[in-house]
Amino acid sequence: MRVGIIGDGIAGLTAAIALAKKGFDVTLIGPGIKKSNSYLAQAGVAFPILEGDSPKAHVLDTIKAGKYINDREVVWNVISKASEAYDFLTSLGLKFEASETEGGHSFHRVFTIKNETGKHVTKLLYLRARELGVHFVKGKAEELGVKRGKAYGVFVDGEFLHFDATVIASGGFSALFKFTAGSPENTGLLIGDSVMKGAPARDLEFVQFHPTGYIGKKGVFLISEAVRGAGAKLVTEDGERFVNELSTRDIVARAIYNQMKAGRRVFLDATGIEDFKKRFPQIYAFLRKDGIDPARDLIPVSPIAHYTMGGIATDLWYRTGIKNLYAIGEAMSNGFHGANRLASNSLLECIVSGLEVARTIARERPRGGEVKELAYHGYEQGDVDALRELLWSYAGIVRSAKTLKEGLRKLEGIEADPRLKLLARGVLECALAREESRGAHYREDFPVMRKEFERPSFFNRECVL
Repeated sequence: MRVGIIGDGIAGLTAAIALAKKGFDVTLIGPGIKKSNSYLAQAGVAFPILEGDSPKAHVLDTIKAGKYINDREVVWNVISKASEAYDFLTSLGLKFEASETEGGHSFHRVFTIKNETGKHVTKLLYLRARELGVHFVKGKAEELGVKRGKAYGVFVDGEFLHFDATVIASGGFSALFKFTAGSPENTGLLIGDSVMKGAPARDLEFVQFHPTGYIGKKGVFLISEAVRGAGAKLVTEDGERFVNELSTRDIVARAIYNQMKAGRRVFLDATGIEDFKKRFPQIYAFLRKDGIDPARDLIPVSPIAHYTMGGIATDLWYRTGIKNLYAIGEAMSNGFHGANRLASNSLLECIVSGLEVARTIARERPRGGEVKELAYHGYEQGDVDALRELLWSYAGIVRSAKTLKEGLRKLEGIEADPRLKLLARGVLECALAREESRGAHYREDFPVMRKEFERPSFFNRECVL
């Protein structure tokens, strides 16, 4: 049985290892581990395993951050498997250095390694997958091979690769926004492709903006929440504090946005943190390259698109609406995060979904069978920058019916890959349909949560809420 996994981040690598251990012939397709968002992940993995903590406390924190539209069965399912995920990583030889508190958590359950956790986990998983004989194909997965509601594989750089089961682990779509510190590969192309071919998406309007992005000379970087957890303060150019730094990301991002809208610059004051260089080597390195010394200087920050709660809709077992097609990690959405992801729950979800999808495939043993004349469209990417500018301007941190309708009108005139346009339309339409503010979705014309919208949205070429 041949399984193809698209995406070489932590979710894809975990699934590859788990499937290879079960005897499957596994091929992993991706641009290289250093181009994945997993590799860039600074903070850590949330595990409720220390004395004084509990899965129940972690579940409650997750639902509170998700503003009560999480699928509770899914939340329990993921968090109850946290100790298994921890054991999986430590059995490969991973050693965490510390456990920290991040915004929204009621306990220091975020396990980290030098504030560059993603890099260490990704490298280790990659080496283990290699040892187990996983085939690595470096290339761009352009399009899914789907016929009559069944997946048969994927087109990679124009060539069709046939699989019995296809797993999408290609990440979210934060790179469809103008400013993001994530991988530029993460445009959500296969999310749009899946919707076009009959697998609905879920919760596309919920886009998390990280409060503390650093827009530097050589690109956009992330200043981890752990820096605020260590005592850094957010201040205006006048030195005035204006928000509780450890509130959930939506609150902090919006507070910074409002200061900037009023014409004030915002800075992170980390001068009180001892051993900044030792605790946050990655962050220290890029700041020093731009001539900023965090021991003495204030760090200019701005919110940036960071994480997309929405994705291909899956069930509890990571099955999509297309037969033999599965989705894991940030590429999918099954209600774990609700309206707002709790910090460091994403890497936990990557590992749990990778292990779980391997069990699903082993249980179902899907068969691809022969297939003739699969459609390959060879779409041109087109003006992706215009899409990025449009979503940033019209479906950004603060939204309204006026901006969303204007965005939908302007979307029509952009020449770009129809799957990316479909995904952008899904974000705009579902944000327009959700006439409330909830979690990462904020409407200035509907600034409060409304009970009638306490449910997920689905997008199958049109938004259903």
